[in-house]
Amino acid sequence: MTEEKEIILTKEGLHKLESELEHLKSVRREEVAERIKQAIAFGDITENSEYEDAKNEQAFIEGRILTLEKTLKNARLMEETDIRTDVVSLGSKVTLKEVKSGREVTVLLVSSVESKLKDGKISDESPVGRAILGKKVKSTVQVEAPAGIIKYKIMKVEK
Repeated sequence: MTEEKEIILTKEGLHKLESELEHLKSVRREEVAERIKQAIAFGDITENSEYEDAKNEQAFIEGRILTLEKTLKNARLMEETDIRTDVVSLGSKVTLKEVKSGREVTVLLVSSVESKLKDGKISDESPVGRAILGKKVKSTVQVEAPAGIIKYKIMKVEK
């Protein structure tokens, strides 16, 4: 049996996953069970698209519940002391400057479970995340992107 990988989460990320799990178990399961019951009431389920759709949704919800439970089982809450400012670590807020354009962007490095690019949260498993993890301020990193190699200079690392 393979050992499960520890997933380090921020307090906000842990709360979000716990809330989603609770919502799926208490609300969504009930809703989909009711849809299935109503679809069965329509009669012949062999050609009932509403029944098929509800069963597919039920399978998706149950799969998501299993995924969340597994994630939470392997989760460890990130402590303030885990976040470093001498090098980029999980939980670091990092200001990057694209060398070619001079454009600056600030990102928060989090686990893949919490990453959400539109919120400025990038995964430690993403190309940029992998490139900057463990690097110091003033370091320059190269990231392979579909458009070619992009160079970033790490301007600032903070908690």
